[in-house]
Amino acid sequence: MSSDSRPPDENDNGEKMKKLFPVMLLCLIPFLACHDKALPESNQILYVGSYTSKGSEGISVFELDQQTGALTLLQTARAENPSFLAIQPNDYLYAVSEVANYLGERSGALLSFKINPKTWELTFINAQPSAGEHPCHVTATQDGRVFVANYSSGNIAMCVAQEGVLSAAVTAQHAGSGPNADRQRGPHAHSVNLSPDERFLYAVDLGIDKIMIYDLAQETFTPAEQPFVRTAPGAGPRHFVFHPQGQFAYVINELNSTITAYSFDAADGSLAELATVPTTPPDYHGDNSGADIHITPDGRFLYGSNRGHDSLVIYRIDAQTGGLALVGHQSTLGKTPRNFAIDPSGTFLLAANQNSDNIVVFRIHPATGELRETGHQAKMSKPVCI
Repeated sequence: MSSDSRPPDENDNGEKMKKLFPVMLLCLIPFLACHDKALPESNQILYVGSYTSKGSEGISVFELDQQTGALTLLQTARAENPSFLAIQPNDYLYAVSEVANYLGERSGALLSFKINPKTWELTFINAQPSAGEHPCHVTATQDGRVFVANYSSGNIAMCVAQEGVLSAAVTAQHAGSGPNADRQRGPHAHSVNLSPDERFLYAVDLGIDKIMIYDLAQETFTPAEQPFVRTAPGAGPRHFVFHPQGQFAYVINELNSTITAYSFDAADGSLAELATVPTTPPDYHGDNSGADIHITPDGRFLYGSNRGHDSLVIYRIDAQTGGLALVGHQSTLGKTPRNFAIDPSGTFLLAANQNSDNIVVFRIHPATGELRETGHQAKMSKPVCI
């Protein structure tokens, strides 16, 4: 397989991601029937995706101690290369199976699981072909539309879930190329992202240096009034996030290790570029690729992960302009931080180091955004999504 059909950093045919959400039931809730420890109300449940070629079973369920940051493994669910996960408010979990051949088709798969609200255990419901090779990202609306980015095929897909049961997919094909001959010979959809009101879908395509914008008022993939926004040539946009207040959006660019800020017009879904900043220090000249991007729940700090420099860049966000002021860089204490997550309280940041097989927990300083080591880690084979 050529480097253009699969990113060179995506070893073992998989990308892993972990979804985090707060435990919202009251009092002390037991996690699993075989786990006799009660769950403090303030603790969190984390679902972590992985590449499965080196011993991982697939999706791991962890408890995060909200006081200390300690992680406890509770359960695993079998799936092949579940490299990205999405949760439809506390009821269902959707996972991509990042493969190129599913049941004889040139396609990956989208998997659906029911979440037990008392034990957080996952029960498999059904699967559908993702209608493209190597699906690497998934997101879901509250009303059950599930969107997938298929990297190698350069398309996006939508399945409709009724009580978690997935329908067959409909697709939209991207077209074009970019100046990077190794990575941009064709389209490579890398993430699918919803506007805060779920009216628009933003499909970030690394291969064509575009963020495609779709109006979700229709049942098909209908381009919005502004059908796309271009990034810098060769930037290779990857992951995308909205500011919690909704007026700004940010994309991390994999190929040139930058982050670009945009203003966001909620009326028509359009984006306007504001500024671009680097993810690595000025004195670093080694190999690097940008990976994941997140913002603290209070909207004050933005983080982006660097694979190569193996760090998290930290920026303070100007609430009025959306501008970014550098705070610093923090080692992820591992190799290849493909994904990371910030817990819903904004207390902890958890980094998934794909090539050192560990998840590292940091405490976020509420005033500065700096990251402090908690001393807590979890060993896990090829974690790629939190």
